[in-house]
Amino acid sequence: MKVKQHIKKELRFTIRDFNTMFPNDESCLEHLKEQRFPGGVTHCDTCEQERKHYRVAGRPAYACAHCGKMISPMEGTIFHRSSTPLKTWFYAMYLMSSTRCGISAKQIQRETGVTYKTAWRMFRQIRSLLSDGDLQLEGPTVEVDESYFGGVRKGHRGRPMVGDRQKTPVVGIVQRGGMVVAKVVPNVGKKQLLGTIRKHVLPGAVIYTDELGIYKSIPKMTGRNGRPANYKHFAVKHRTHYVKNGHIHTQAVEGLWSLIKRGIGGVYHSVSPEYLQAYLNEYTFRYNRRHNGNLQFKSVLERACERVA
Repeated sequence: MKVKQHIKKELRFTIRDFNTMFPNDESCLEHLKEQRFPGGVTHCDTCEQERKHYRVAGRPAYACAHCGKMISPMEGTIFHRSSTPLKTWFYAMYLMSSTRCGISAKQIQRETGVTYKTAWRMFRQIRSLLSDGDLQLEGPTVEVDESYFGGVRKGHRGRPMVGDRQKTPVVGIVQRGGMVVAKVVPNVGKKQLLGTIRKHVLPGAVIYTDELGIYKSIPKMTGRNGRPANYKHFAVKHRTHYVKNGHIHTQAVEGLWSLIKRGIGGVYHSVSPEYLQAYLNEYTFRYNRRHNGNLQFKSVLERACERVA
């Protein structure tokens, strides 16, 4: 029986497509050059003007057609001064962008054949590209919830204590049908929770939360400009309507927590508080591009082609 593809044809980018587009290091370097210096034309520091540059045989560099000064498309990117082949870098980016739940450095090592040290370095460098920064959610409806990541201290009769100091608190904000934000916070106090909402949710939005008392202050909040934010607030009563009560629910943000926690638990097993934000950025980056199918790879590739140093 033929299995139907769930990804639309125009959003597919298979491993065959990858190998066709990037058969070798030469094609990867040419793509990088075209993204950084379209047509090979860029500023020459020696000539102090725009000049045409041509490929230097045997080197991953291009030389000015007038003075011969060489430049490298890899300079200032995550590929700079790396002895790892460009196609291996590109393939690692393809792997990290083509999975929903994440991929470990160990799996990158198995797939590419590099050492674990190299795979880990590539993993960290690529992951540094997967961030939407201080994204603002335009609404009009968003869900806000707090969650905890990390170890669990056993309480009375071995029961886990939710909100334990050993856990790392995270605030999640989900625009229904749209983008998401997940931020590590020092605590789940009023200043942190409301400050995160003010930073990422535009005034006038309708905000859905659970029954935590701090959220009762949402209608009285001011925006980043000091004026009333005019937020509308609804709280879901989990004790009586745990699943859904009409439009009042937090299923979207709870789904985000499920995706991230299952991914971290199944792929990485555990994440230290120091690196948790980087992992959250990775998951939210892919989530925010979930409608792009396998073309997420091109989004990562665009980030990698930008000058970052």
